[in-house]
Amino acid sequence: MIFISNNISLSDSEVEISAIRAQGAGGQNVNKVSSAIHLRFDINASSLNDTQKQRLLDSKDSRVTKEGVFVLKAQQFRTQERNKIDAFERLKAFIVQSTQVAKARRPTKPSMNAKRKRVDQKTQRGKTKALRGKVDY
Repeated sequence: MIFISNNISLSDSEVEISAIRAQGAGGQNVNKVSSAIHLRFDINASSLNDTQKQRLLDSKDSRVTKEGVFVLKAQQFRTQERNKIDAFERLKAFIVQSTQVAKARRPTKPSMNAKRKRVDQKTQRGKTKALRGKVDY
């Protein structure tokens, strides 16, 4: 079981993991060891409820394909075990971030006192600048 939050959890069979060769520098080791992890999570076939699935599918994340499959490649670390942990953490972060409901914004306006202070400061600044003019004798 993969525990995402208090009320969201996934079974291990919902996530498909395969080991592939990592890219980049690493000498001979990178050519012979499959240390990168390729994670695939089918959103439509998951055990999440319909609203959570829709939120995941509607996210503008480029890792979600048109078929509704979340594809992730973890290759930051040298060991396969550490990359697997990293892939699960990134999947968990994606699901948590996508399923959170944003708090509705309440429009606000400045208070009367704030407006009065702003106008007073403007008039004071104007008086200061007016005193900088030429002096008449």
